[in-house]
Amino acid sequence: MSKEKAKKQVKTDQEWRELLSPEQYRVLRQKGTEYPHTGDYNLHFEKGTYYCAGCHQKIFESEAKFKSNCGWPSFDRAVKGSVELRKDTSFGMVRVEVICANCKGHLGHVFPDGPTDTGERYCINSVSLKFE
Repeated sequence: MSKEKAKKQVKTDQEWRELLSPEQYRVLRQKGTEYPHTGDYNLHFEKGTYYCAGCHQKIFESEAKFKSNCGWPSFDRAVKGSVELRKDTSFGMVRVEVICANCKGHLGHVFPDGPTDTGERYCINSVSLKFE
């Protein structure tokens, strides 16, 4: 996909299955979670931009990333307008889910315990991102 603004992604389930790897599909479309400390971007700190693996929407800039030792890539802020936050009560917990505002893919969760001035820790699945 080009680096232009991502176009709204409305796809059938079958189209998503064909576009994504099985693990990307499990996380982005079925709200799965990758195992901690296994993702490609957990300890990745190069300069660049993180995009949604489903639709190439710009989600995070590398300057927002920090080492949290939680096992998943952590960011203190998303690109404005790139994500939506939803209440998630799955697994007997109350959390805030982070989804791509463009394709509605599940990215991870955000917690109010970040170490920077935003106070936020976006805990994101590596498999839901692409880095450039």
